[in-house]
Amino acid sequence: MDDPTGPEHPRRRHSLPVRLTHWINVAALFVLLGSGLQIFNAHPALYWGHSSTFAEPWAAMTAEPLGDRLAGFTKVGPIRIETTGLFGLSDGERRGFPAWATLPSYRSLADGRRWHFFFAWVLAANGLIYLIWGLASGHFRRDLAPARAELSPRHLWVEIVEHARLRFPKGEAAHAYNSLQKLAYLAVIFILLPLMVLTGLGMSPGVNAAWPWTFEIFGGRQSARTLHFITATLIVGFVIVHLAMVLASGPVGQLRAMITGRSGPGPGPAPTRPDGDPS
Repeated sequence: MDDPTGPEHPRRRHSLPVRLTHWINVAALFVLLGSGLQIFNAHPALYWGHSSTFAEPWAAMTAEPLGDRLAGFTKVGPIRIETTGLFGLSDGERRGFPAWATLPSYRSLADGRRWHFFFAWVLAANGLIYLIWGLASGHFRRDLAPARAELSPRHLWVEIVEHARLRFPKGEAAHAYNSLQKLAYLAVIFILLPLMVLTGLGMSPGVNAAWPWTFEIFGGRQSARTLHFITATLIVGFVIVHLAMVLASGPVGQLRAMITGRSGPGPGPAPTRPDGDPS
């Protein structure tokens, strides 16, 4: 009789809840990003506090005359650089982000808001389901909580160097999270995503009327909007790094595992993991 844990058999890598919530998040975040940029384009500037000081934005994407032509500029704090063709001015049109980056691609604040609000609730519900399942199943405690030794500066530095050299774990070690992955996932799950949801609620007039604290805790509605944009940018940065690591460590195997739940054969007999997502 074949040994289901032997080297000729694929091994369990991702449980069904991990796979379902992962792909729902992929779809929701894709639409949220594009529709969010559509909303931002309606007023491509960010402020701190309760009101918009139009003459002194903290960050802005604008188009201004430069010599005999129109040029796009991006400003963040005291830094101001020309970004013609990408931010501020693209395809000869004044707009914060280019048409290819927004959903819908045509200018429509109403459609952007409808898409954004619908998928925001999809993301929030999906996240809540994953949170409840992760706590109830022990997934967070078992797979994401780092051991004290993993948090030592020496251990973290070794992992940073190994990742920079594109040296990834092999064999049994490849079937578990490393320290950097644990810290990154915990930061996204328990800090960035909740902050993005709360700052989004802080910008909603209807929610503000019922619960004024949703924007007051951030120092004002404009501060909530700015923090929402910053948080979304950090999540996009996480996704870019995540995709880069997937490509560098073997995209075929990573995608197969996230679709089917099983990876390639292990180095030998080993117990089946109930869940986990080392990609």
